[in-house]
Amino acid sequence: MSNKVSTFPLRLPRSLKSAVEQIAQEDGTSVNQFVVTALAEKISALKTAEIFAERKQRADFEAFDRIMNRRDGQKPATEDSL
Repeated sequence: MSNKVSTFPLRLPRSLKSAVEQIAQEDGTSVNQFVVTALAEKISALKTAEIFAERKQRADFEAFDRIMNRRDGQKPATEDSL
């Protein structure tokens, strides 16, 4: 399986480019690697937010309230106690 890579011309304001160059140098990475990692992190955060939004739509809040308000359930295990 080959690794497919494409190029993308990116225009940055000089101040942002300088900041990226400085951070990448401090991190010991290339500007390209820094930008790719930053994009991957942003995409991951957005996808995670989508997953939580979908789960919220499927949530049964009445069942949650019943579980949280039940009485006489099992006490927490010793290692779970504060």
